[in-house]
Amino acid sequence: MFTGLIETVGTIVRVEKSGSAATLSASATFNGDAVRIGDSIAINGVCLTVTGISGDVHLFDVSPETLERTSLRSARPGVRVNMERALKLSDRLGGHIVSGHVDCVATIAQQRRIGDNTVFHFRVPREFIRFIAPKGSVAIDGISLTVNGVEEDSFSVNIIPHTAANTTLHQRKPGDEVNIETDILAKYVDRLLGASGKGQGSGVTLDLLAKKGFL
Repeated sequence: MFTGLIETVGTIVRVEKSGSAATLSASATFNGDAVRIGDSIAINGVCLTVTGISGDVHLFDVSPETLERTSLRSARPGVRVNMERALKLSDRLGGHIVSGHVDCVATIAQQRRIGDNTVFHFRVPREFIRFIAPKGSVAIDGISLTVNGVEEDSFSVNIIPHTAANTTLHQRKPGDEVNIETDILAKYVDRLLGASGKGQGSGVTLDLLAKKGFL
């Protein structure tokens, strides 16, 4: 698990494709405990396992599923990426619960300045918009952010100067792709209510909750 609070911005050093999979190397400096082989690190919100270390360069294996579902499919040397090590049980949860399992790739539709802040609008596949709520949480390239507004196929967030300066968002522009992880709680509630399993005759329904006195 992660918090969505980016520890450092690293740089992709090498990407080697092998069939439908790949290995990725990224350089980064972390404060505190040393990174070890087997540790989990989120790169632009994608949870990957460290398989090798050489100085400040960390090696990761990237599965075909990850390449298909995330923006890492277009990763290339020199690209800057957000990086966060997995959460310790003793750490503060300053962002929100982030699993590192990306739901979809969104496209930056618009960005505009309001004073020192920047408002980003992201267009997402319609099937994922129901998991995003105004004032709820969303992880964008691994960054924990609060949703400003939601439309049929898009949502907006406000980026303060500190977040822009300490993540890759200050480099982003309309047309760029970003990884989206919606709130894990929203997905489980959706599953329990049966919205993801229509026709299976299972799951908690609003009628059932009413009959049991919860509504």
